[in-house]
Amino acid sequence: MESALKPFRVLAYIVGCMLLALVAAMVVKYGFGSATLVALVGPVHGFVYAVYLLAALNLGLKARWSWPYILGVLLAGTVPFLSFVIERKVTQRVRERLTPATA
Repeated sequence: MESALKPFRVLAYIVGCMLLALVAAMVVKYGFGSATLVALVGPVHGFVYAVYLLAALNLGLKARWSWPYILGVLLAGTVPFLSFVIERKVTQRVRERLTPATA
């Protein structure tokens, strides 16, 4: 389970940063009429989000989470700042579960 946690954590941060960049690009697009940034950031965020989905699903299946919890973690990458919060909660939850196993 620890091996699945690291990629999830890294991708959660990357997806969160890319989503914030996408929001900023959309502000530029609709506020100033320049769609160039959205054309660059959008596809990159989409690809990284797809990889995040795989990493989160992998972690969820290894940790034996319920499907509603897995779905919530998967959707966290679609709300600005939420992926950072969920990453902390997921990390804490996984580490709490790992601690008794190693003791």
